[in-house]
Amino acid sequence: MADLEKVYNPTHVEDKWYSHWMDKDYFSADPNSEKEPYTIVIPPPNVTGMLTVGHVLNNTIQDILIRKARMEGKEACWIPGTDHASIATESKVVSMLKEKGISKNDLSRDEFLEHAWEWKQKYGGIIIQQLKKLGCSCDWDKERFTMDESYTKSVLTAFVELYNKGLIYKGHRLVNWCPISKSAISDEEVFHREKNGSLWYLRYNVKDSNDYVIVATTRPETMLGDTAVAVNPNDLRYKHLKGEKILLPIVGREIPIIFDDYVDPEFGTGCVKITPAHDPNDFLIYKNHDLDIINIMNDDATLNQNVPESYTGLSREEGREKVIKDLKALGLLHKTEDYLNKVGYSERGGVPIEPYLSDQWFMKMDVLAKPAIAAVEDKKIQFHPSHWTKTYNHWMENIKDWCISRQLWWGHQIPVWYLKKDKSVIHVSVEGPDDVENWVQDPDVLDTWASSWLWPIAVHSWPEESKSLSKFYPTNTLVTGPDIIFFWVARMIITGYEFQKELPFKDVYFTSILRDKTGKKLSKSLGNSPDPFDLFEKFGTDAVRFGVMLMSPQGSDVLFSEDRLEIGRNFMNKLWNACRFVDMNIPRGWDYR
Repeated sequence: MADLEKVYNPTHVEDKWYSHWMDKDYFSADPNSEKEPYTIVIPPPNVTGMLTVGHVLNNTIQDILIRKARMEGKEACWIPGTDHASIATESKVVSMLKEKGISKNDLSRDEFLEHAWEWKQKYGGIIIQQLKKLGCSCDWDKERFTMDESYTKSVLTAFVELYNKGLIYKGHRLVNWCPISKSAISDEEVFHREKNGSLWYLRYNVKDSNDYVIVATTRPETMLGDTAVAVNPNDLRYKHLKGEKILLPIVGREIPIIFDDYVDPEFGTGCVKITPAHDPNDFLIYKNHDLDIINIMNDDATLNQNVPESYTGLSREEGREKVIKDLKALGLLHKTEDYLNKVGYSERGGVPIEPYLSDQWFMKMDVLAKPAIAAVEDKKIQFHPSHWTKTYNHWMENIKDWCISRQLWWGHQIPVWYLKKDKSVIHVSVEGPDDVENWVQDPDVLDTWASSWLWPIAVHSWPEESKSLSKFYPTNTLVTGPDIIFFWVARMIITGYEFQKELPFKDVYFTSILRDKTGKKLSKSLGNSPDPFDLFEKFGTDAVRFGVMLMSPQGSDVLFSEDRLEIGRNFMNKLWNACRFVDMNIPRGWDYR
């Protein structure tokens, strides 16, 4: 046996032993084993993703749990994989094509998907290799991708079963719309940014009267789509206007004055414009008062044919400038105030989202949510720290129908076909109609979360019966971030009870949020997040893992510091030197391994 080196070199040691573990197949779990199972499914990172310090924390916790289970003699199964991340990946592919001088609009769907799969093959496995560098002891033979053939079958089967139960329907609703990707997006794909803007006070004249009202708005361009003005029924200032109508400036359309408890008498003048097609709160008022609803925008957020001709084709920003200019010329701009506004931006498009009226597929959630609410209330599923239970319950008890369709090409195409001769005739199945030449498939794909919510069962090729599914489901522990408690955790619990009639996991461990010394969340965009591989090179992977765990008390945010990583490196050095001491004091030739 060769003497151990005097100086600990983590790169040589870590790479050597990880390769050894892989060669010996130590991480594979046997579904035929009689041992007690212990299962973790990895929160599948986006196929576009790269390892972050957050991944280091999350996966180190999972690795500790799975290695502990192996040491306890359990059949430990840690299933890895990646998510196709429809909008994120499509954005990457569109950018790649743009660099080559190719526009998505010039390609057919099949041609675009060929490029998307090529991109996935080239870049999609990077984070998996990085997880191996992190030392994750996953069962790599069980690696899954959410667009694998068997996984796709799981996703489509779930859609068909829920549709046949009457839990999936198509509706004309208001959604978060990204004008760049020209698709509905989830709340999770919207980030809010404070912007210094203005609050404009517009004068609306009452029809056949010298009277008028003043409305305050942060988006004057949407007044072109107003279909009412609303006041609070208890606001005595406007009681005399009951039954009156407004002559909408610029447009000339008559719109009613309505009374609704939603209106806050203290905001602005206590009088608000109602634009149901471009404001979620106004949309709710529209439904209660049987108002007209007028969409004034195209899918790229330019103004459409439902506005006066001189506005058609203008961008939202250009439309705003022209509305203000024209109102000022008409003497109808009462005043302008500075206003700090919170604006929702599309994470991928980088532009403000547009509340947009469109045909989308929705899933009814109230009935589906009931078993999932009971499971957490009865502590069959426990959250760690427990205070996240309150957040979960609040969302679940106020759950709304889920918009599951996206106007993209990369993803699981919705398994609905329309008869070419009569589009009102539809066919819903996994395989599609036999005479497919007479049908056209719905062009939309499913929301990424509408595939990853099946993760604990689809990784085992559900709905097929398998030894793997019966052995390793339900799982034991889920380790994830609290920021996706609604988008993923809650929905997986719903899935478990709907399709397997039991919980998907017993414990949910919510990791800390990593922040810099000033308290800001670590973020690549802010430039305050270190590259884990720089840290691995400087301190060693084990030292980084140890240091990150040392600074991460359960339930508390982590103030990231490289000083803690220095402690980790020193600890690794002590272990190495202890091994050297033992090695030097054992007679040569004695194999103590």
